[in-house]
Amino acid sequence: MSDLVPKDIPTFAVVGKVNMGKSSVLATLLEVDDDQVIRISSTPGETTRCQILPVEFDGREMIRFIDTPGFARPLEAMRAIEQMHADSGASGSPGLAAIQAFVEEYGGTGEFEDECQLLGPLVDGAGLLYIIDPSKPLRDTFIAEMEILRWTGRQRMALLNEKGEEPEYRDEWKNRLGSYFNLVRTFDAHEARFDERRRLLKSLLEIDEDHRDLIEETIVFLEEEWTQRREESAEAIISFLEKGLGYRVEKRVEERDMEMPHRREKLGQELTKRYYDQIAKMEKETVEKVLHLYRHHLGRVEVTATDFTGIDLEQQETWQKWGLSRSQLAIAGGLTGGAGGATIDIGTGGLTHGLGTILGAVGGAAAAFWKGSELPDLALDLQKGVKLAHGEGTALRLGPPKNENFAWILLDSVLGHYREIVSRAHGKREELVLGNDSMEGGIVQSIKGEDRRVLQKWFTSCAKSKVDRSLEPEVFTVVSKVLADLNRS
Repeated sequence: MSDLVPKDIPTFAVVGKVNMGKSSVLATLLEVDDDQVIRISSTPGETTRCQILPVEFDGREMIRFIDTPGFARPLEAMRAIEQMHADSGASGSPGLAAIQAFVEEYGGTGEFEDECQLLGPLVDGAGLLYIIDPSKPLRDTFIAEMEILRWTGRQRMALLNEKGEEPEYRDEWKNRLGSYFNLVRTFDAHEARFDERRRLLKSLLEIDEDHRDLIEETIVFLEEEWTQRREESAEAIISFLEKGLGYRVEKRVEERDMEMPHRREKLGQELTKRYYDQIAKMEKETVEKVLHLYRHHLGRVEVTATDFTGIDLEQQETWQKWGLSRSQLAIAGGLTGGAGGATIDIGTGGLTHGLGTILGAVGGAAAAFWKGSELPDLALDLQKGVKLAHGEGTALRLGPPKNENFAWILLDSVLGHYREIVSRAHGKREELVLGNDSMEGGIVQSIKGEDRRVLQKWFTSCAKSKVDRSLEPEVFTVVSKVLADLNRS
């Protein structure tokens, strides 16, 4: 055995022509979207040497894939092998000995360099994954490739890298592949999810009986890792909701500012913008954490305050797309008075000095969030003696919105990003931009009634800054269950 093909690790040489999707299959299977690790290119000759791509857990190599260059001159190589076999006086078809003689004869000479590179691991005992794009016609060059690979005598699996629509030449390929390979499987490198990756790894058991225990152990590790990612994502989402629903923004004000409408409106606009900017920042950090957990380095999160302030709760379309429907929200325990407004409190020691309640409305970001025929009034209670960061004074505080659908909209938004992330195959190389502009909501509407009631009760406690810790195990179970459903959908 060579250093490329260790005896104690299941090793598979991956072979395929340029544009057959070999690198995309490896990227999706191994969850690598970094071009510095797996180079995806349409340029012939990009892969000029074998590259080791290990599957590791806790620093231990479990399975090894070897990315090989594609055949450059398969017809000429096939004839050269046949000639060498005939010159040796052997009868019948060429076998592993003829392949080994070919590699020894031409290796390092510059002739048939790619063929020697890809056949070397097979000579040394590696199994074989042959990647095919069934949208391309079956030509003589492919027949020559498959014939040479069959002569190695190694266990071989052909992988049809289907790309969405039914490939034109799939049946033709399938009819021929059975003559050359021990196993034929399909795999869409641009759409494959976790279950497809797991099935592909299980297929390796059928072409490498000698390392069954290690391959089975790898699959168990993979499943455990996937569960851990989902649980860590649930924790991140729950933390975001707790912080977001309990978040309030405050500003020191003078009493005369509150008595002058234009100053009051300006303060409201400033605080509202600060509030939604911070909520957007919290979600962005949460989604970036999930991107990291699922090893997406090409993802970019574009969550801004407008993603929240552009939601119109007085339009039926919004209720259908985001958060819960009105009837679901009522059943969950909570719609208590229409669209509601943002809570703005001025507190200090309970002394009103006869000012009572000042009613006003803020424009700007609040207007964008609470769109409709009329802005809701904002109740302002003027008090004195509030302890602020820089001593005592009069404070204007804002948040969270009173509308009970706001929590569900936040949850719907972050779940939508999660769905995009887990459904994204690493073989895709275009940039993944996560924003709310084109994302569809409605995920929370599928949560079952009892689970909704648990979440609603917890949301209410978060909004009051008195988080019900006794509910946290149930909340974690509900969110984890929703994420598991999104993994399968």
